[in-house]
Amino acid sequence: MIKIEAIVREDKLEDVKQALQDINVHGITVYQVMGCGTQKGYVEYVRGQKVDINMLPKIKFEIVVSTDEWEQKTIDAIKNAAYTGAPGDGKIFSYELRSAVRIRTGETGEAAIQPNKE
Repeated sequence: MIKIEAIVREDKLEDVKQALQDINVHGITVYQVMGCGTQKGYVEYVRGQKVDINMLPKIKFEIVVSTDEWEQKTIDAIKNAAYTGAPGDGKIFSYELRSAVRIRTGETGEAAIQPNKE
């Protein structure tokens, strides 16, 4: 099992969700997060005072897939949907998971991350 974490621009939320739906990846978790990187942020004036805003709002996706093939399909879908070519497009991380448990049924491993057949 592989966990994929992607951090993308806020305005790419719907594009990435649609790209994942198009390849039949439905088990996702989405967070609103703040972060900084090469994009560096921007300067804003608040009540006449200069304020450096270096923590920018982003969207973080967490997805667990069962195989290396699904990992690559999922990463490609996110990368294509989130791309603008400008600094701040985001990052994608993937890593091996040791275990997963579906709380309701007690299923473990890959069975815990597969959609229910019910």
